[in-house]
Amino acid sequence: LHCSTVERDSFSRSSVSFEEGETEPGVLRKSRPRIREDADGSKEIKGELSKIGSLRPKINWYPGHIAKAERQLKEVLSMVDVVLEIRDCRIPMATTHPMVTDWVGSKYRVVVMNRSDMVTASARSAWKTEYKVNAPHGAIAVCFVNAQTGNGVPMLKKLILSLSGAVNEKRVKKGMLPRPIRCAVIGYPNVGKSALINRLVNKRAVKSENRPGVTRSLHWVRISSDLELLDSPGIIPMKLVEQETALKLAYCNDIGEASYDSELVAAALLEDMRIVSDLTFKSFCDFDKVLQRYRMTLDSANFIPGDELLHQISALNYKGETGRTANTVLLDFRSGKFGGITLEVPPSYEKK
Repeated sequence: LHCSTVERDSFSRSSVSFEEGETEPGVLRKSRPRIREDADGSKEIKGELSKIGSLRPKINWYPGHIAKAERQLKEVLSMVDVVLEIRDCRIPMATTHPMVTDWVGSKYRVVVMNRSDMVTASARSAWKTEYKVNAPHGAIAVCFVNAQTGNGVPMLKKLILSLSGAVNEKRVKKGMLPRPIRCAVIGYPNVGKSALINRLVNKRAVKSENRPGVTRSLHWVRISSDLELLDSPGIIPMKLVEQETALKLAYCNDIGEASYDSELVAAALLEDMRIVSDLTFKSFCDFDKVLQRYRMTLDSANFIPGDELLHQISALNYKGETGRTANTVLLDFRSGKFGGITLEVPPSYEKK
């Protein structure tokens, strides 16, 4: 099953800056993550997974149209019956807006894990288990879908329509006439909101591209006489307090390219992929596939910082052009050339 039902209870100027400790502009401080290997061969990373490794760039990106859309969305949500919160399966925690629970309130909320085809079967299974045990607060279901191919979308549509009876029953009790169920589709930029709507409608009803910032305003789409959908611009928090969250959004092309240095981000991505590969014994990410793509071999006993990896890939494959190399690494990750990858591990998995 793709859906698991749970119990209900104009762009601003972008900038890139760096953390303390950087010795030269644009050069990453090299440090070794604290990975401990036990006698039985199991590996544990001490401290928070997202806080280790090389120095990370600060990312600031808050387009003006998102600020306006956030104000409008909070007003319009009072008119809807169901909220679809779209997350990216590769970074489910990073694409969880901290204010969603407050915005949705007591309305029906369905968490939609998009791009389920871009992660490994082990990662999918682990996150399904996580959500069964620790369901997102207020969510009635978690659905895994692929908006590009339509996999899982029919079941999601069936779930939404099944709520119509309950919604209109409440309206009749209040002396109001039945009407089509209204559903808002919300989430971070470029997580696939418009693509999902087009799949639900079975036609190109809204503009959809694989880049952030395409949808600039709220837009109603009628799917049938029973269902209306509200497409919204991607909304990120006004303050991205966790820079690791911003970094993951950059990996997945969920924030504008003008807001970060691609070489720094690509170096951090290489490092994170290797860490997750080691932590999960290649079940969430197989770093060997990254090495194979760039004709490289590494000593598994030695940790090489991301910036060094990037320069090695560049020297071996791209004549030392690190900018071109960085863009290629990011594109290869985003297009699935490294195989299925999930960069976030469920809390319950880490405790095993």
